[in-house]
Amino acid sequence: MALIVMKFGGSSVADSEKIKHVAGKIIAKKKGGNKIVVVVSAPGDMTDDLITMSEKITSEPNPREMDLLLSTGEQVSISLLAMAIQSMGHGAVALTGPQAGIFTDSEHLKARVEKIIPKKIFSFLDKGNIVIVAGFQGLNPNNDIATLGRGGSDLTAVALAAQMEANICEIYTDVEGVFTTDPRVVKDATKIDTISYEEMLEMAGSGAQVMQARSIEVAKKYGIEIHVRSTFSEKEGTYIVSEEKIGRKKMEALMVSAVTFDKNQVKFSLIDLPDIPGMAAKIFGSLAKLGINVDMIIQSAALDKKNDISFTVSKADLKRTQMKIDQLAKELKAQSVVCDEHVAKVSVVGVGMKSHAGVASKMFEILAKNDINIEMISTSEIKVSCVIDEVDLNKALAELHKGFKLNKK
Repeated sequence: MALIVMKFGGSSVADSEKIKHVAGKIIAKKKGGNKIVVVVSAPGDMTDDLITMSEKITSEPNPREMDLLLSTGEQVSISLLAMAIQSMGHGAVALTGPQAGIFTDSEHLKARVEKIIPKKIFSFLDKGNIVIVAGFQGLNPNNDIATLGRGGSDLTAVALAAQMEANICEIYTDVEGVFTTDPRVVKDATKIDTISYEEMLEMAGSGAQVMQARSIEVAKKYGIEIHVRSTFSEKEGTYIVSEEKIGRKKMEALMVSAVTFDKNQVKFSLIDLPDIPGMAAKIFGSLAKLGINVDMIIQSAALDKKNDISFTVSKADLKRTQMKIDQLAKELKAQSVVCDEHVAKVSVVGVGMKSHAGVASKMFEILAKNDINIEMISTSEIKVSCVIDEVDLNKALAELHKGFKLNKK
């Protein structure tokens, strides 16, 4: 008897008919002789709707109350799904994150899972029930509900699979798996059958919306096999596994596995900063204290004892970054601050880069041939990213996808 964790995203439980469909899939899996734990996101766009409601009340909601509000979406889903399964003649129990034994740190809105005590879940499983857990939430040290950040239901599912030693974690969504790029933008994008944790982590960090990056980190740490597949199809999806399971021969045959993008970027530039030690530490240390993650950084060569520093952050951190950087610019005697909201990041990802030289140069050549200017560059062992003007993004995706032959299965 296998233990399977099944996670369903918001699009999979957006209305009553879809909830009934999901209930049928879960029951079918249970009839196969498996123990089933289900993790569910809030239905449809409910989380975004709750955020919009809060913005109509205040521009700066209290994080504790915001977590309390946002956690209600998943509670709607688990209750309705449990009712659907029960109406079909099977035992089901719905549990909130705290009821399921999920404990987090004290950070609100982007809490980290510290431990899981699944005693209650196992108790219900032993009685033959399907256990349905609210994703995206847990209990913090103050006995308050805390949420895990955007895409946190993925983290809930993988963390439960790790703690409970599940045989597999299945992530159900509205697409058939992980694609070589977004098929809504590039029509000849192809589904990837198997991908490594490392590649998926880089893709998630580069803007791919299929899975939350933190969930992939946990999966890699504990060796949890993930199957990303469609709720509305029986086709095999994409398996996310270790490099060793994929096999070296296959990996070395591909320089690049995918092209990803992120339009959720803002570029800040501090112009004519004094070229003295400690400037970067002051700037990025101040942002770190506010919990603002900086993505890409570039510093120009010093000229007349002055230089420029540019960096990118998420658009969600735009206002807080703007306030802090304007303050720092005065303190550090920078000439000015420039904010550009019309940029996008495009990345090529592939473990094959480890054994193939020239991936970066080929990427730059493809962009140059299409008159696409590169504003910033960053690299890792299996990824190259460029910041470009957002108006060039779709062309860049299409040309890079074709240039690296990702349109050929």
